[in-house]
Amino acid sequence: MEYIKIRGARQHNLKNVDLDIPKGKLVVLTGVSGSGKSSLAFDTVYAEGQRRYVESLSSYARQFLGIMEKPDVDSIEGLSPAISIDQKTTSHNPRSTVGTVTEIYDYMRLLFARLGHPHCPICGREISHQTLDQIVDQAMNLIEKTVKTDKKAWYLMLSPIVQERKGEFSQLFENLKSKGYRQVRIDGYIHDLSEDLVLIKTNKHTIEAVIDKIAVSSVRGEPFKSELKNRLADSIQQALNLSEGLVLFAQVLDKEFTIPTYPKKFNDHLFSERFACP
Repeated sequence: MEYIKIRGARQHNLKNVDLDIPKGKLVVLTGVSGSGKSSLAFDTVYAEGQRRYVESLSSYARQFLGIMEKPDVDSIEGLSPAISIDQKTTSHNPRSTVGTVTEIYDYMRLLFARLGHPHCPICGREISHQTLDQIVDQAMNLIEKTVKTDKKAWYLMLSPIVQERKGEFSQLFENLKSKGYRQVRIDGYIHDLSEDLVLIKTNKHTIEAVIDKIAVSSVRGEPFKSELKNRLADSIQQALNLSEGLVLFAQVLDKEFTIPTYPKKFNDHLFSERFACP
């Protein structure tokens, strides 16, 4: 049921009110003093919700709660269990919320953490942590689909190291060079680490290390697939280790298949061991 349907509410100064309140929405009751706001919210809706909850308890539990009178209303349909916060200052802590004041915050946090299924706030897809084998299989599927449609596939294996952070990162570039890396992608553009890379300190930058370049014109035979999967597994593991759980599998969209040294157009696919939308 999408609404709480109230019919014939006459509690206190309510005059036989009929009202449909949408469920799952934030509803505000406004009006001048004495118009019946509290009579409707607290003395009718909440009182009936509490009364029904008490009636659902065992007779042993009800003896400690007493008998609650039914509000002066003909009927209320679609009513869920109700929680009420008195119209007074119950805490002087400015960080108090409805959850902490009603003492359900810890229970809700436990409920969502143990039983909830996280979803991406942008696309709405359910997300989960991925294992190395799962990432390798998805990368293989991407390559095979690309080869099937475009007769060719070129991908870069990238390790996201810096994401939207300010700085020059000169020490980071030196560390990458000392580890044997030759290229990085900075804000969407490929650069050689042998260059004198100077970034604007006050701007936010995104930096990914180029781990591997994969060019495929056909995927035929199990020996080739097995060799490609092993290569992908090594590159993905290296990327995950460098970025602490993230890897970007970037499809190069430049029209030339001769593997341009500095591609400019990409279609990125993010994979993660740390819960990220794929």
